[in-house]
Amino acid sequence: MNIVVSDPKSRKAYAQKVEKTPFVGKKIGDEVDLSEVGLDGYKAVITGGSDLTGTPMRKNFPGTARKKLLVYPGVGFRKGVKGERRKKPMRGNTIGSDIHQVNVKVTHHGTKALDEIFPAKAKTEEAK
Repeated sequence: MNIVVSDPKSRKAYAQKVEKTPFVGKKIGDEVDLSEVGLDGYKAVITGGSDLTGTPMRKNFPGTARKKLLVYPGVGFRKGVKGERRKKPMRGNTIGSDIHQVNVKVTHHGTKALDEIFPAKAKTEEAK
């Protein structure tokens, strides 16, 4: 499972891969303790996520199921013609074992800065 931690102070996002699924049963909007994923002292709010195929979670769809919903512009549906609605596959708002990525936003910072915990990747000569 990938955890994407967004820091509103620095306006940066950091990705961390974890072996277990620590937030199973939590819903979008719930506050979680990030010490379960190695970020001691940090607390965050779950803002969304997706499964292995990239199907996004939707806040107003309860449960963990994957289903085609008739949706209007918003999460999982880019802007279209005014008044347009389409059937799109969506995930429920509860984290299950089949969720591949969870997005969280930091609400309470720990003692160590996120830049120190997640060192910047060095650019190689090939990338230049």
